[in-house]
Amino acid sequence: MIGQAKPVDIGLRLLSLGYHLRRVVDDRMTTGGLSLARTKILQVLDHRGVLRQSSLAEELGQAPRSVTQSLEALEREGLLERAAALDDRRSKLVTLTPEGVEALAAGKAAGDDVLREIFGAIGREELASLDKLLDAIDAAVSATATKVAVGRSR
Repeated sequence: MIGQAKPVDIGLRLLSLGYHLRRVVDDRMTTGGLSLARTKILQVLDHRGVLRQSSLAEELGQAPRSVTQSLEALEREGLLERAAALDDRRSKLVTLTPEGVEALAAGKAAGDDVLREIFGAIGREELASLDKLLDAIDAAVSATATKVAVGRSR
């Protein structure tokens, strides 16, 4: 019913849908060989090149120790390499391997396919409307995040 939707209810519905969408995309990508999270690691390396492990974790918005397990698994599979930095032997440099580039392409293709399947089922006009709504939501989230950050700094 139009006009009776409450912001909190819509927000909770969007959060739930976002979680469900992420699971569906991750499941499809995982059956293709590379989870969404692991794809993100390889994407960052593909875009940024060789990175310190700590910089990679920062780029992903995670604590360095949280990324270590994923990096170890990706290294065992030959998708990336880690080596001690010459200027600081305690620091690890992470590099994408040619196998990692191939896995990234396959993972991205699987993710793109499922997103095309889901969002391709929506008409062009509805998709354009959704795009505008997402812009408005993004702006509202950014404004709220700024308020929260200012409140914390006081």
